[in-house]
Amino acid sequence: MPNHLSLWVDGFVILVYFVVIVAIGLYAGRRNETLQEFALGGQKIPWWAVLASIIAAETSAATFLGAPAEGYKTLGFSYAQLAIGTILARILIAYLFIAPYFKFRVQSIYEYLTIRFGPRTKDMASGIFLLGRVLGIGVRLYLGGVILVVIWRYLFPGEPVTLQTYFWGIVFVTAVTTLYTAVGGIKAVVWTDLIQACLMCGAVLFAVFTILSGIPGGLATVDRVLDGRDVAMFQTGWDAAKPFGEALRAMLETPYTILAALLGATFLTMATHGTDQDMVQRMLTAENIGKSRFSLILSGFADIPIVLAFLAVGILLWVHYRISPDPLLPAAHNEIFAHYIVHEMPMGIRGLIVAGVFATMMGSTSAALNALATSFVRDFYQPYLNRNSTERESVRAARTATVAFGMAMILVATGAAYAVLRTNITIIPLALGVLSYGYGSLLGVFLLGIMTRRRGDDRANVAAMLAGIGAVLVLGKVKVPAVDLVALLRLEVVSAEWNFGAIMPGWWPAIAWPYFVFIGSVTTFALAVCFPTKTRAESAVG
Repeated sequence: MPNHLSLWVDGFVILVYFVVIVAIGLYAGRRNETLQEFALGGQKIPWWAVLASIIAAETSAATFLGAPAEGYKTLGFSYAQLAIGTILARILIAYLFIAPYFKFRVQSIYEYLTIRFGPRTKDMASGIFLLGRVLGIGVRLYLGGVILVVIWRYLFPGEPVTLQTYFWGIVFVTAVTTLYTAVGGIKAVVWTDLIQACLMCGAVLFAVFTILSGIPGGLATVDRVLDGRDVAMFQTGWDAAKPFGEALRAMLETPYTILAALLGATFLTMATHGTDQDMVQRMLTAENIGKSRFSLILSGFADIPIVLAFLAVGILLWVHYRISPDPLLPAAHNEIFAHYIVHEMPMGIRGLIVAGVFATMMGSTSAALNALATSFVRDFYQPYLNRNSTERESVRAARTATVAFGMAMILVATGAAYAVLRTNITIIPLALGVLSYGYGSLLGVFLLGIMTRRRGDDRANVAAMLAGIGAVLVLGKVKVPAVDLVALLRLEVVSAEWNFGAIMPGWWPAIAWPYFVFIGSVTTFALAVCFPTKTRAESAVG
């Protein structure tokens, strides 16, 4: 049975954390009287705060609980090699994308596409972002339910865990985050991200130390139990013993390889950090282009030790539970680290690390909510719904949109929880895979706009972007959890799986998710570049 004193102490620590975060968020938003203040914070945020905000947004709950799950499942650091591509991508983004955004003083980065091509391209790109970000963050929010489910099992052993248990955890985290984001805007996001990044880094370092110190014999025992398993960071995925075709297919179906790092992760990061309003918006809060670039590139180098630490937690947990088996250990890999936190961390520290889990979820969610609201207002509300809107009306619309998107994320997160309960998949491939379906099209059209002066047509770009999404789904042989449409016509909800790659031959590989953005961007660019720009837009090239 749980110790009541420890519950009170841990509960008090978590309560203090939430009070502090909400108070900072509300305080930061006290002067948000214009949309420019709400979206960009007056471009007065110091570079080190922007850096911390980027790290906090990247290190979502999918990383805090998902990366240890990857380490526990794979017993290696191969996932971390994707960080190589993220560094290369950030350098490209810093010197290709950021300058045009600053030059045209955009609040939503998709406004650049209006300048370069026209409104149709902008609407399509912004629509892909809105849908993709709601789906991506919604999937990550599922982990808000995971920690509360583990706590539920700890407090009420023997009680069944249902989808409703996850649902209330998701609602709690989303409601608190939506509150301070709707009021505080981007300033609330950045300053709360700073606290959350510090708490997250401290939590994972303490977890590594605690788990390792609890293993008799320390690193020597870890090495013995792993028994020569290859935990190296760099993996080629190539099996020379197989025929060339089979070896190539196996390599393309493996998500964590050198090729995936250099090709897949580079394109994926260029999309998430160069064409995603969520990430770019915080870069635009910096005082100038130089400080924005510095924050972005430095965050890439910071990613490597952070990811390695999270993967180490998973590997050490595998060793720990081999030496000290736990009959209550959950079957879902995503819940292993949460189980350890709740059941074995010392009093007080446990509350702080649970707060760290919430911190990662709230950091990525708050930024996404603010970015979604900004894009909706600038790309749809002001041009179409209320062309003569005042600053006060625009800020009010942004806050209303924040609440609406928060509700949409709750629905997606609940669906993700349902999918994970049925299949026991790890959350990182699901979270990043969802983003990758459409983000290749975003990257392709932005590269076309930035790297060419007279190629790309407003109408043709839309068709090219749709083709890019289709190429990802078909060539990647994507299978998506869905519903049976025939049963739906009978007003029955029956779970099913949509296999978009069914038309591909059997020998074609089920290409791993890190390559999805590469496929989508190359397809979109190759098709769109065939059409000339009908109106001269050289001035829109950075």
